[in-house]
Amino acid sequence: MNIAIITACPSGVANSIIAAGLLEQAAKDLNWNATVECQSSVIPHQSLTQQQIDDAEVIVIAANTAVDTTRFTGKKVYQGDINSSLTDTQAWLESAVKKASLLEQGSAPVAESVSNSKTTKIVAITACPTGVAHTFMAAEALEETGAKLGHQIKVETRGSVGAKNQLTEQDIAEADLVIIAADIEVPLDRFAGKPLYKTSTGLALKKTEQEFAKAFEQATPHQAGQQSSASSSSSEEKAGVYKHLMTGVSHMLPLVVAGGLAIALSFVFGIEAFKEEGTLAAALMTIGGGSAFALMIPVLAGFIAFSIADRPGLAPGLIGGMLASSTGAGFIGGIIAGFLAGYAAKFIAEKVKLPQSMEALKPILIIPLLASLFTGLVMIYVVGGPVSGIMTAMTEFLNNMGSANAVLLGIILGCMMCFDLGGPINKAAYTFGVGLLASQTYAPMAAVMAAGMVPALGMGLATFLAKDKFAQSEREAGKASFVLGLCFISEGAIPFAAKDPMRVIPSCMAGGALTGALSMLFGAKLMAPHGGLFVLLIPNAISPVLLYLVAIIAGTVVTGVTYAFLKTKAEAKAVIA
Repeated sequence: MNIAIITACPSGVANSIIAAGLLEQAAKDLNWNATVECQSSVIPHQSLTQQQIDDAEVIVIAANTAVDTTRFTGKKVYQGDINSSLTDTQAWLESAVKKASLLEQGSAPVAESVSNSKTTKIVAITACPTGVAHTFMAAEALEETGAKLGHQIKVETRGSVGAKNQLTEQDIAEADLVIIAADIEVPLDRFAGKPLYKTSTGLALKKTEQEFAKAFEQATPHQAGQQSSASSSSSEEKAGVYKHLMTGVSHMLPLVVAGGLAIALSFVFGIEAFKEEGTLAAALMTIGGGSAFALMIPVLAGFIAFSIADRPGLAPGLIGGMLASSTGAGFIGGIIAGFLAGYAAKFIAEKVKLPQSMEALKPILIIPLLASLFTGLVMIYVVGGPVSGIMTAMTEFLNNMGSANAVLLGIILGCMMCFDLGGPINKAAYTFGVGLLASQTYAPMAAVMAAGMVPALGMGLATFLAKDKFAQSEREAGKASFVLGLCFISEGAIPFAAKDPMRVIPSCMAGGALTGALSMLFGAKLMAPHGGLFVLLIPNAISPVLLYLVAIIAGTVVTGVTYAFLKTKAEAKAVIA
């Protein structure tokens, strides 16, 4: 077969030259005769002659800049994105030849590139560590903005109740673009070959239109088995580490919630009732403390490793997490075990080469065995002892610290919870509180949840105290924010923070710091890591109840009054306009 190839990129430097070489080699491998026109600014540009165009059965254009196609009228032509041609070039070239169509006078060649100027079918997935707020708020933002831009979009939410509005095979097959807005790892193999763009739920929520623009510009075909953490960029590596940690935390949370509430229910019969064997209190303690909490650290470690190395990393991670638990290394040891197991499994998968006949044994025998041995030995002989000592010292310090230290810790945790409203700093404080539950240290978790309720509650209070300073839409958002605050969903304050961060965030931090300090000062303890004030329905889940409510109310008043005072009427008018 005779074909003609044209490559072009805006700068005429890297992509144009690289694509020309790859496509020419791919054509040779297919035993096709190819003539190439590389539109470059650094090498001599030889245009296709009329004879070469006449001889070509198909014209293939790989470009992400304008190319003059009038000279190809009457020929079979295909135009695709140059970035797509750089991945699995031979398959791309074969597909291009099959999809080529006759170019008539005035028509445009068939193109695979995603264009932001036409109606595009988009599928998306949103997922956050807790699977509560950011997951659904980001989905709503994507749907609204996508519709406003004139695109057809369907969003699958992977929240705490599982996947909802699930994408079907037909949805994916018809999609022109895939957007993944997730702070944890989600399965992507079903999108193989589709232009895919990855971002975070925070950016999808706060900078939705910009993320759509980036998606159209930067989406690249997804390869089956491709891991987002394989990026060579140091900033992306850091984001990958955070995502792996949050994947482990998100899978651990249901165990913490169920276990904590089961323990709280056992206390209904008396604080010491569970010690009497055969009683319902003892059974509830066995379910919560003996089973759910015992699985916390192995599941944390297991799914950190799973996020890094996929299924081959799960078994070594679970084993490493169990060793962290049994050696007393606690949640810090579990995090270390998860990363050890994950990167060990990934290293073995990528570096250990076996005969083709034995490759099938790698994921089910060789990787789990070697990665488990490595992780286990490191945890037993290197990590376990020192980290166990650190955890014991930290637990003793937290349980016996004086009021001054307790107040200082509460201020720090409160500020962290209110700084980025569900972002990395907020999640770091939350993870710290959750991890300590396994060590029967309940005070930090109480401070974390109380402070986390303040931003959304405070914004709701501000819209009530200074109605004339807020537009009607903002007052409606304030009502929703107040309800979200009661549920311990800090993200309810995001609409306000996005519009006025310099006033909203300091106001929230002031209230959160006060609430965290008071919670620690009052010696409040919380058995469950989520649920907001609705946890009060479970007897003994929070203690002391009245003083805990005082801490939350005090912080809410500080935040609400402060922001109501700082906000000006001029801003409200601007919003209305």
